Amino acid sequence: MTMATRTQMDTGITELPEVVDPQAVTPKDSRALSQLFFDQLAVLEEGTAQYQYVRNTLIELNMSLVRYAAGRFRNRGDEMEDIVQVGMIGLIKAIDRFELSREVQFATFAVPYIVGEIKRFFRDTSWAVHVPRRLQEARVELAKATEELSSRLGRSPTVDELAALMNLTPEEVIEARLASNGYNSASLDAVLHGDGNDETPLADFIGEEDPSLELVEDFHALAPLVAELPERDRELLHLRFVEELTQSQIGERLGVSQMQVSRLLSRTLASLRKGMLPAAG
Repeated sequence: MTMATRTQMDTGITELPEVVDPQAVTPKDSRALSQLFFDQLAVLEEGTAQYQYVRNTLIELNMSLVRYAAGRFRNRGDEMEDIVQVGMIGLIKAIDRFELSREVQFATFAVPYIVGEIKRFFRDTSWAVHVPRRLQEARVELAKATEELSSRLGRSPTVDELAALMNLTPEEVIEARLASNGYNSASLDAVLHGDGNDETPLADFIGEEDPSLELVEDFHALAPLVAELPERDRELLHLRFVEELTQSQIGERLGVSQMQVSRLLSRTLASLRKGMLPAAG
C-alpha cells in the first residue's frame, strides 16, 4: 500500500493519509482506510475542497465492490465497462447516505445499492421494445418460476402450474410470456451462417411476397383508365364488380339483354387490359 501524509498546510486535513493509488489498496486495508475517511467526511463541510478529496478517495478505495457486484451480471450480453459505470452510481449513492452510527460495515451497506442500480439499468434500458414496468418484473418472476418447476417436475411447466406458483391468472402468465419477446431483438440484416461459407440475411428466412402490394400497383395504374371510360361503361363496371350483380341483373337494371351485357363487359375489360399492358411491361 502506497500512502503519503497531507499536512494541515496544504489541505486543512489533520493526520489523514493520502492514498496515492487507492485502487491498488488491498480489500483489508481498504476497509480500515474507509473507516478513517468516513470519520473525517462526517465532520467536514460539504462542498469544500477537503470534503471533495475525502469523498473522491472513498469512491476509488471501494471500486472493487463495484467490480465484484458487476461480475454477477457478466452473462447479460452488455459491455462490462457499461455495467461498472452504472454500478459506480450506486457506490456514490451509498457513500453519500452511509452513516457511521449504523454500526455496519460499509461493504455490507453499499453492495445492495450497487446491485440495485445495475438491476434498474437493465430493467429500464435493456428492453428492445418498451413494455410496462409490471410486465418487465413479471418476466423475471416467470423465469424463476419456470426454472423452479422444471427442476421439480422434470419437464416444462404448464401455464396453469406457473399461474398457481406465481399467484397470477393464466392470462397474466401468457401476457408475461408475450412481453418477454420484447427483451431481445435482432436486425433483419443480421447474417446467419449456414453450411460451408454461406451467409444469409435473417430477412431471407422470414420475409415473403405480399400479393396485396402488387394489387395496389395495379389499382393505381387502372384508376386513370377507368376515369377515361364513358359513363355507361363505368356504371357497368360498378354494377358488376362493386355491387357484384349478375349479368342478368345488370341487364334488367340497364334495360338490355344479358348477351349485350356480356359483350359490353368483354369490350370494356379488353380496353382496360390493353391500357394496362405498357404499365405492366
